[in-house]
Order: sequence, then structure tokens, then C-alpha cells
Amino acid sequence: MNTQITDTLGAAPPEWLHIVREKVESLRYGVVQLIVHDGRVTQIERTEKTRISGQRTAAED
Repeated sequence: MNTQITDTLGAAPPEWLHIVREKVESLRYGVVQLIVHDGRVTQIERTEKTRISGQRTAAED
């Protein structure tokens, strides 16, 4: 992902945006959640899901 993100004044994006981008790019299945207090991002949570195939093993028969 090579997208340049700037605000209307041309300033660099906030640090949290860089962190979110890293977490999203490394995620295969899951959720990236932003926690906001008083209009500011205060916490970033990442939950990754592990997909298990639906194939049955011989032990389950």
C-alpha cells in the first residue's frame, strides 16, 4: 500500500494512522478497533481470527 495520506494543510498523518495501517496490512482475518476519548484516538486493538477448515478427520468418525 503506497498511498500518501495528508490533511488539508499538507501535514504528515498522525502517528496512530501509521499504526493502524501496519496492523491492517499484517491481518489476514480479524478486526482492528480504534478506541476514542474526547475526539482523540487513545488505543488501538487488533484481534486476529484463525480459520479452521471444515474437513472431518478419521478420529471424528
